Amino acid sequence: MKLFEVVMKIVSKYLPVWIVLLSVIAYFFPQAFASIRHLTGPGLGMIFLLMGMSLSTDSIKSVLKAPRYTILGGVLKWTITVGVTVVIAFLFFRGEPELATGVILAGTVPSGTSANLYSFIAGGEVALSITLASVDTVISPVLTPTLVKVFAGQLIEIEFLPLFLNIIYIVFIPLFMGLFLQWKWPGKVELVRPYTSFLSTMALFVVVLSVISSAQATLSQQLAQLPVIFAAVFLQVAIPMFGGYGVARWLKVPEANCRSILFHVGICNTALSSTLAMEHISTIAAVPAVANMVVNLTLGALVANRFAFMSHGDGSSASKKAG
Repeated sequence: MKLFEVVMKIVSKYLPVWIVLLSVIAYFFPQAFASIRHLTGPGLGMIFLLMGMSLSTDSIKSVLKAPRYTILGGVLKWTITVGVTVVIAFLFFRGEPELATGVILAGTVPSGTSANLYSFIAGGEVALSITLASVDTVISPVLTPTLVKVFAGQLIEIEFLPLFLNIIYIVFIPLFMGLFLQWKWPGKVELVRPYTSFLSTMALFVVVLSVISSAQATLSQQLAQLPVIFAAVFLQVAIPMFGGYGVARWLKVPEANCRSILFHVGICNTALSSTLAMEHISTIAAVPAVANMVVNLTLGALVANRFAFMSHGDGSSASKKAG
């Protein structure tokens, strides 16, 4: 168990490094991961299944008893993130409808599963983070296709039903299957629960390798555009992330809740959006989602580790004062 804790600590502490490293490896050696390219959907489904299994009913009840922070986080995510996304899509890629649609799709999917992990690392309110993710997951099968249709439909033809069903299969069903397993076999789920964070991270790594290797050919074709795409998606992630945190702080929301809101608003499930783009739009539309995935995972991990360092410093200071 101690060895596992050491490994998990190393994985969490250097998560930005692992993500960038795996992205680079998958880009330069795509054929090495040909056998796992079909695992993007199952990998995402596994993360949502584990999320459902790790949900604490007591924590969720406490959050639901004071739902104002859940409502605030949800409103900030679906206003700031979507608003910034649409402006960036039209500002950077007005003459390139597939790229613009990819940007819009990347900003209208549910919050990324890594937001829960980063909230935990950063000392955020994990129950709030999971509740926000759960609410996102429930409403996204309708909201995501609708927003893409409204904002990107004028750029490129979007079919609502296939997009809706894909989110149901990848997100909705696995999450509620995890909840069902927890309700039906709580004892067995309790044995697995200490490992859910690690297993989610490993599934996330599989998704990164799968997505990058699958999109490698398209990424290389768009090489000249990549600096602009990465600049656009950096703004797409950073503005909502720190904007959401700033608004929450301004409204005097407790710091732990502010940190969870920061990750919820800033990190979208771009692994999901890249999968949806490749299946329902085009491989070119998946490029902004892939770039966003690398940026939000890396920036999110850096911010989470920074908060963790600050919390540790505060704890150390408090200990010294107490002594």
